[in-house]
Amino acid sequence: MSESEISSKTYEAAVERSKKIEEDILVNPKKYRVLTGDRPTGRLHIGHYFGSLQNRVRLSKLGAPTMILIADYQVLTDHDAFDKISENTKQLVIDYIAAGINPEEQDVIIYPHSYVPECNQLMLPFLTLVSNAELSRNPTVKEEIESAGLKNVNAGMYTYPVHQACDILFCKGNVVPVGKDQLPHLEMTRTIASRFNKKFCIDMGKEPVFPEPQALLSKTPMILGLDGSQKMSKSRGNAIMLSATEDETAKLIKKAKTDADRHITFDPVNRPEVSNLLMLISLCTGEEPVAIAEKIGDNGGGMLKSMLTESLNEKLRPLREERKRLEASPDYIRNVLLTGAEKARAIAVETLKEVRHVMNMEI
Repeated sequence: MSESEISSKTYEAAVERSKKIEEDILVNPKKYRVLTGDRPTGRLHIGHYFGSLQNRVRLSKLGAPTMILIADYQVLTDHDAFDKISENTKQLVIDYIAAGINPEEQDVIIYPHSYVPECNQLMLPFLTLVSNAELSRNPTVKEEIESAGLKNVNAGMYTYPVHQACDILFCKGNVVPVGKDQLPHLEMTRTIASRFNKKFCIDMGKEPVFPEPQALLSKTPMILGLDGSQKMSKSRGNAIMLSATEDETAKLIKKAKTDADRHITFDPVNRPEVSNLLMLISLCTGEEPVAIAEKIGDNGGGMLKSMLTESLNEKLRPLREERKRLEASPDYIRNVLLTGAEKARAIAVETLKEVRHVMNMEI
């Protein structure tokens, strides 16, 4: 599938499906199982918070069953920092709970991928349903290889979309919150589910096992880093971490790139750096970026950065206070992970039984 196909026909169809799901999930949240998550490559930053974390909190509070995967195995595809996976995993859980995810009171399961071996047993049958060519031309994989600067690409990177299909389908997730750049991965999952159901179920007169998951597309525009030119990322050194102090946040924003024009306007095409900072203020306050720009007017980048510092620190203050409390409770964090893994395994065991049955592998 080419990038042009993702950006036109496939994307338009995904947008329409996403709109319908968004309307229905407000009325019938229990009809859906949401699968979402992160790789434990480091702590989360404000791009994660505004881009995905707030939405996870919203969906879980609506009552939609939510699986939050910590994809620890997938770190091995393009990172060498495996010595930090355990600590990063715990820090992700702290970020989740501090942001408002409540695994005790809500239908939420937070779990590490490596603790659900039954999920990985889907990998081999799923690999038989896709070709090398389909894996090689996946645009998201190509972009991840380029962004990681990989010269020697391991097989795990190419099979990453299939691994992701296992993550989504083992729990029969039918909704996956994603951005446009992740649609190729989700389309691969839909393809695998469709081919599995046809080959092993429908053609054999049996009921399908897997749903074809739909994308719930993010409404938040891509958040640029403080350099104003690339997506926010810890590895690029252009991010503000959720765990940063208020003083650290102020220092980082002070270094943020703007431009030479003192009069502040919201113009994402011609003034991406200034517009990105305005959008961040808007995400914190709910006020439109254009209105914020008009307030600042000729007061320049200094007032823009001051306003962002104040609004961001105010927005994140409760989260950061909760983070401190959670960091002092390592046993609780570990228990959340172990309890989540136990619940996820129970789901995976039942799915694997169904898979063995339709594939005629029962003994």
